[in-house]
Amino acid sequence: MAIQGLMKLPIEVENKDAIEILNVLSKASNKIGRLEEKFKHSIVSEALVQILSLSESVESTRIEGTQVTFSDMIEEKDDKNPRWEIIEVKNYQKALLEGSERIRNGYPISTRLIKELHESLMIGARGSTHASGEFRKVQNFIGPTNRIEDATYIPIPADQIGDYMENLEYFINGHPYGNKLSITHLSHDDRIYYVFAEDSDPLVKTAILHAQFESIHPFLDGNGRLGRILIVLHLMQSKLVTKPIFFVSEELERERMRYYDLLNGVRGKNPDWGSWILFFLHACNRMADKIIDKLDKAEALAEKGLKLCETPSDRKVWLYTFSNPFVQVSSVSEALNVSPNTARKSLNNLVEKGLLFTDRHTKRNKKYRNYDLVRILS
Repeated sequence: MAIQGLMKLPIEVENKDAIEILNVLSKASNKIGRLEEKFKHSIVSEALVQILSLSESVESTRIEGTQVTFSDMIEEKDDKNPRWEIIEVKNYQKALLEGSERIRNGYPISTRLIKELHESLMIGARGSTHASGEFRKVQNFIGPTNRIEDATYIPIPADQIGDYMENLEYFINGHPYGNKLSITHLSHDDRIYYVFAEDSDPLVKTAILHAQFESIHPFLDGNGRLGRILIVLHLMQSKLVTKPIFFVSEELERERMRYYDLLNGVRGKNPDWGSWILFFLHACNRMADKIIDKLDKAEALAEKGLKLCETPSDRKVWLYTFSNPFVQVSSVSEALNVSPNTARKSLNNLVEKGLLFTDRHTKRNKKYRNYDLVRILS
């Protein structure tokens, strides 16, 4: 029997769950704060923004069943006729970085921004014929087949999307006139339940807004990917991070079926928000550990290489490979505004030092690969 219906925000959880949520929240928030501080002082922070956003793009699209790896993406991202999997990952990264830039420039998460990012996400991708950038006009459903009879969840009707998205927007940004969101749909029994409203901790709000957006399912396609982009954007809007450096899709993909099951649990007449929020916060906690470890190892690799570099040109090229691990002479020459001969000489110097690898038998369009960095980030 398919779950139907969705309550508006804010939400409530049992007091026992709230206590556990606040405990896990403290740990995850502290780790994200540590990560933010490390990035501010890292010599490879700017370079890693690009490569971490690419890694996130791969992991998020893999949740949707896209069969592409991080190494595939680095190898094929500049192909002139890319397969659709590569297009989807590139679109995701483009939408993610576009959204991040808008947030950094002071624009809030809004229905308008969400529609614009959906349009970027869907260009040339699967489902791109489905009204990119426009909310659906028909009923949709989520399930293992294309038959509504087999659905596990039937989202709200199309004519209610505007109302629910306005409620979500007010939950994220607050009401424009300072009004509090209605809680008439909640139990009002504070002996048993704790309310997470629009003034709640930003990380808890991120968990809630992601699940609510997924449950509204406002578009015919691309809801999951866009919902995971909103995680990053809300963390930036809330000033938990200043750049798109903290991503959780890798952990969500690792437990994909639990992720889907707990999302389904917040729907219907008796939503279980406590289990979902705890799952999300634990995923954030583990992911913060992983990204801190990746940053530490990337920093150590960069320092090791800089000590071996003998010229300023070699150092510039070496650090450039931290944003683009697989490069060619032409791409380095263009990006760093140096002559092809200078780029080639530096790349070959880095190969001689054992920092980069290149195929000795290839003569034209040779690629130089920073495999040590890829191993750290994969």
